[in-house]
Amino acid sequence: MKQSGLAAAALTCGTSLLTACTKRPQIEEIGLQLFTVRDDLAANAKQTLMKVANIGYGHVETFYEYAVEKATGKYWGLTTQELKQVLSDNNLKTYSGHYQLNNFLTMGKGQDDELKQQADIALALGQQYLVVPVPPMDLVDKLTLPDFQFMADQLNKGGAYCKSVGLKLGYHNHFWEFRTHGADKKTGYEILLTNTDADLVTFELDMFWAVKSGAHPLDLFEQYPKRFEMWHVKDIDKVKPEVIVGSQQDSIPSVDILNSIKFTEVGTGTIDYKAIFKQKQVAGMQHFFVEQDGIYMENHFESIRRSYHYVKENLV
Repeated sequence: MKQSGLAAAALTCGTSLLTACTKRPQIEEIGLQLFTVRDDLAANAKQTLMKVANIGYGHVETFYEYAVEKATGKYWGLTTQELKQVLSDNNLKTYSGHYQLNNFLTMGKGQDDELKQQADIALALGQQYLVVPVPPMDLVDKLTLPDFQFMADQLNKGGAYCKSVGLKLGYHNHFWEFRTHGADKKTGYEILLTNTDADLVTFELDMFWAVKSGAHPLDLFEQYPKRFEMWHVKDIDKVKPEVIVGSQQDSIPSVDILNSIKFTEVGTGTIDYKAIFKQKQVAGMQHFFVEQDGIYMENHFESIRRSYHYVKENLV
């Protein structure tokens, strides 16, 4: 009956409706950025992934333990193939992974060896997106507009390489991208968005950091439609809602700002996710991931369970 109904809809409204219908379940899958449970993964990766799946999450976004296993092909002691098998055993998909490209994105360097090496790992996991989670951390308080322009140029180059091997390159924001520069007060994020090719580079909008920076996701969707194929869905604790970007805040070292913010389970904070999810087609969203950089309750799995159920019952 479902098949005949879909066929009838396609005949009535054309192939575009059929495409939309077939994509819809994928968009409604609830993902988890595994950084949320990084301590649990370090302690027992297999058990952690099983618990994530048992809560109901359908896919996960990977990350490296950057200081230990970056670009080795290992995750929490598991080889790429072992991780792929554990995910399969638990019916977890992985569409995207975070891969740092420090040299590639630093002016005066720009080597693409780490890009190619990590693209191979993403492909081995069966991922579709290779996402840069952060610019080189030693530069975040020194970034200038020329740095962002260089990063945009490099992202285009990296995006072309990724496209040639069957991936798409993405960029994930924090708050420093929203700091303004120069007399015209341009932001680094504006430079990245306007100087990258939409066919080669997409953006993973971290809602928490955007809102904390004073940037409204709905305004970004309207200004840059279809550029945000992935989202990080995490919430701002009501006890610390203040914006962290501005003339006075921008002189504060980023590490101090990072230590001053507070996260909470999705649906319990200040972000109006119901309004945001209504605009997912404008944004071009294909996948989203629950994330919480810091969990304050003792049981981390209860935390991600609460976020999962809020999303499931209210947003998809």
